[in-house]
Amino acid sequence: MNSPSRPPITNHPRGHPTEFEQIIQEKSHNFVGREFVFTVINEFLHRNNQGYFTIIGPPGSGKSAILAKYATDNVDVVYYNAELHGKNRANEFLRNICTQLIHQYSLNYTFLPDNATEGSWFLSSLLQQISDQLQPNQKLIIAIDGLNFIDRNSQSPGTNLFYLPRYLPDKVYFLLTRRPFLREKSGLLIETPSQSLDLADYPEQNQQDIQAYIQNYLTPNEEIPPTLLEKRDLKSWLSDYQINEQEFCDRLSSQSDNNFMYLSAIINATLVGFYPKPFQYNQLPPNLAAYYQQHLQNMMRSAPDEELRLAILKILIQHQPITVEALAKLMPQRLAHTIDVDEYEIEEVLENWLEYLKQQQNNRDDYSLYHSSFRHWLSQQII
Repeated sequence: MNSPSRPPITNHPRGHPTEFEQIIQEKSHNFVGREFVFTVINEFLHRNNQGYFTIIGPPGSGKSAILAKYATDNVDVVYYNAELHGKNRANEFLRNICTQLIHQYSLNYTFLPDNATEGSWFLSSLLQQISDQLQPNQKLIIAIDGLNFIDRNSQSPGTNLFYLPRYLPDKVYFLLTRRPFLREKSGLLIETPSQSLDLADYPEQNQQDIQAYIQNYLTPNEEIPPTLLEKRDLKSWLSDYQINEQEFCDRLSSQSDNNFMYLSAIINATLVGFYPKPFQYNQLPPNLAAYYQQHLQNMMRSAPDEELRLAILKILIQHQPITVEALAKLMPQRLAHTIDVDEYEIEEVLENWLEYLKQQQNNRDDYSLYHSSFRHWLSQQII
C-alpha cells in the first residue's frame, strides 16, 4: 500500500531542495583552500567501490563549508543538512533523501511506501536500483552535514543514525560530517569501506587556509565594483588604522586558533564597526555569543548531575589542559556535598562533552575547551 501524496520537494535546478540550496550557497560563500581534504576524499573514492567517508572537526572548524563546496563543485551530489530545524529526525531524512533520489534518477515511484521511513530497507532498495543503472564512471554520493545534530530518540535503539545502511552497493558513497565523538558511541555499524579525516590532525594546513581566508577579504575582485565589496572595506579599515596587512593577518589567524566560525564573526563585526579599536576582541559579536550559548545549553543537558557538570566546567575554565585524575583531585573543593566523585563519573561527563573539547595531540588524556574565546565567554557566564 502506498502513502498519500505529499507536497513535492521544491528542487533547485541542480537537484537539491531549495532549503538546502540556500544553505549550500551560504556555507560555500568566500570559500578558500581545504585542498588537502578534497584530495583525501577523492583518493578514498578512487580506491574503494563504495563506502562511508567522515569529516570530523570541532564547532566552527569548517566542516559544513567543505561539504557545501563539495556539493557545489559536484552537481550530482545528493545533499542533506541535519542541523536545519525539523531535519534531525530519521523519518524526515528518509522521506527527503528517498524523494530526492527518486526525482534525480527518475525512478518509477509515484508515492513513497507507507513504511518507507521504518528502517533502511526502502533507502537500500533505491540505492541498489541506482547502482544498477550507473555507468562505470559514475558514482552516487550522498552528503549529510551534521550527524551530531541527529535526534537519536526519533528511531529505534541500537540502529544506525538515520537508519543509514550497514552495506552499500557498488558506486554508492556517503560523505558525512560530525563533531568529535567517542568511537564506541558512533551510532554507526557498517560493513563496507570507511575512512575518517579529523581536521585537528592537520594544524599546518588549517593555518594556511585560515590565512588564505583572511587574505581573500583583502584581495580586490575585478568583477564587482570595489565600493560593494566587504574585502575593500577591510582594506580601507586597515588603512585608516595604519595597520600592516600581514600583521593583521598574522595576529588574527593566531587568535582564531584555526576556527573559521570565530574568524568570520570577528571580521564581519569589524566591518560593521562593532569594535572601536583594532585587536580588542574581548566582547564577542552577538552571533558568536549566541553560538556559545547553544554550546553551554547542550553541555548542561548532557549529564544528570548539574552540580557535578558545573564543577567540572569551572575547573576546565581555570585549569587546562587537565587530566581526569587531576580533575578528580580538585573536585572536593568545588562540590557542596562531601560524597567522593570517582574518575568514572568525570569521564562520563567529558565523553558527553567531547564535541566541545580538544585532546592534546601528544597526550589524549589531557582535556581542554575547544577554543580560547569559548573558554573566555564561559568564564564571564559562570564564574
